[in-house]
Amino acid sequence: MEQSKEQMTIVIVGHVDHGKSTVIGRLLADTGSLPQGKLEQVKAHCLRTSRPFEYAFLLDALKDEQAQGITIDAARCFFKTQKRHYLVFDAPGHIEFLKNMVSGAAHAEAALLVIDAKEGIQENSKRHGYLLSMLGVRQVTVLVNKMDLVNYDEKVFESIRKEYSAFLGAQGVVPTSFVPIAALHGDNIAERSKEMLWYKGPTALEQLDAFQNKKSAVELPFRFPVQDIYKFTAEGDERRLAAGTVDSGSISSGEEVVFLPSFKKTRIASIERFSAPERREAHAGEAIGFTFETQLYVRPGEIMVRASGPQPKVSTRLRANIFWMGHASLVKGKSYKLKLATSRVQARLVDIVRVLDAAELKGAQDKKEVERHDVAEIILETARPVAFDVITDNEGTGRFVLVDNYEIAGGGIILEACSEDDTLFKKEIRERETMWHKGAVTKKEREETAGHSPKFVVICGDAHVGKKKLASELEHQLFHSGCQAYYLGISNLARGLAADLKTADAEEHIRRLGEVARIITDAGFIFITTIPDVDDHDIDKLRFLNSPAEIVVVTLGGHVFGKFTPDIEFPANPDTGDAVARIIVLLKDRNILAADYVI
Repeated sequence: MEQSKEQMTIVIVGHVDHGKSTVIGRLLADTGSLPQGKLEQVKAHCLRTSRPFEYAFLLDALKDEQAQGITIDAARCFFKTQKRHYLVFDAPGHIEFLKNMVSGAAHAEAALLVIDAKEGIQENSKRHGYLLSMLGVRQVTVLVNKMDLVNYDEKVFESIRKEYSAFLGAQGVVPTSFVPIAALHGDNIAERSKEMLWYKGPTALEQLDAFQNKKSAVELPFRFPVQDIYKFTAEGDERRLAAGTVDSGSISSGEEVVFLPSFKKTRIASIERFSAPERREAHAGEAIGFTFETQLYVRPGEIMVRASGPQPKVSTRLRANIFWMGHASLVKGKSYKLKLATSRVQARLVDIVRVLDAAELKGAQDKKEVERHDVAEIILETARPVAFDVITDNEGTGRFVLVDNYEIAGGGIILEACSEDDTLFKKEIRERETMWHKGAVTKKEREETAGHSPKFVVICGDAHVGKKKLASELEHQLFHSGCQAYYLGISNLARGLAADLKTADAEEHIRRLGEVARIITDAGFIFITTIPDVDDHDIDKLRFLNSPAEIVVVTLGGHVFGKFTPDIEFPANPDTGDAVARIIVLLKDRNILAADYVI
């Protein structure tokens, strides 16, 4: 029965000497969670050494016994009630506390914040409240300790409650309750105080048991970060299998799913495990594979979710709180790698909203960079859209790390998606166009001489569906009919334009392809390219990079987009002559080619 009890992780914070250790010691003693005879042993030791007994001594005594198999130390301890087991974090230093919280070693579901009734609200009391708000802890109970030193005065308690509630509210934290206690004497810890009959609320332990546990992973909406894609090849099998570990929720064969951020939809055909029978259901925590009714192309890093369920956010901008551990500061403009679930994407710092120095717990405004051991609220922009949940909805897809020079430099939690109306990417393209040096030859002169308008033709599809053959034949026929046409495959970028592209990611390939297209279409050409694994975002990016010239998208072999509709669709390996003729008709309809153009 003990093993079946639910568990909860809490963190206890407070100003120095406000009684955190006494509160913890009292919780251990009053819940019967101490090793047998430990309380009597410590009391006897105090008597022998002529020291007054304090419940805080229990933590030191337990730490001394760690080598003998006791799993409680100064930063972590356990106690239990009739309802659940508790793991309490009481980090000795601010930086250590942050490392535990932000790195995910402790997913605190609630917090106890201790304030000395006699000393009142101190600077660190506010800093710790500020810290809890930045770490996303929303269940907070304030223990107003040492009420015996103010003669259990209700007015003192109410004054602290009113002032501190206003402060926490300004940080976006609404305290669950305020409990007046005298931890040394056990008042309102486990039993109601006879000295504070005016207080009608819960005891500290009653409040802890009233806190809500976060939902178990299987109760949360279905999230499956795609780790890799495997393609079957034996005996003409064309199935693709998406492999990974179910982060949360559950799903069954036959259900409709959507991949984010690509928004591609399909249904689950089968749920499979390595060297094991086929399954009908998959649950949180299982490493598993899925095959689908539609053999669409998805990339590792996408998140598969139930089409009818609560959806993650999809954006290139997110507001987050981050704990920075890098030796070099987090600065604007520099590119970092963001790792979220199985997604890996380049990201840049857009704005610093506020910063907290973790070493000193001092807040700062208008900082230009995030320094080592700072906690900051920031705005990040990713190179391509990412799918994520806010931290309060799902921890697994709401936490991330930033990598700087191959080392993890920061860990963070996502607060919300931000507006994408004016991204860094769009600003850079606008600046490019503003600074574009035009020659003496006008666009109209080029069109009159060439006999056609510029165009960017993108041919998409999987491998071995005839993309290159179609692109080459289209270029050939356009050229021999007097058009300025040029075909360049995206692989040429990695092998010819710059050596560093050999190690560049797909996002950088798309960006450079778009920049090349901008130059070639500006020269008046019909520019043709082939791309194997393009999605909605890639098309949007190419269109924006190539503006003001237009873009035509051709797909082969049933290539599936999320929301985007291609201009022309062909089956795999179509008749080249017929396919070229249809593209020519489209170019005429779009007034790119003259109406009297003939092949």
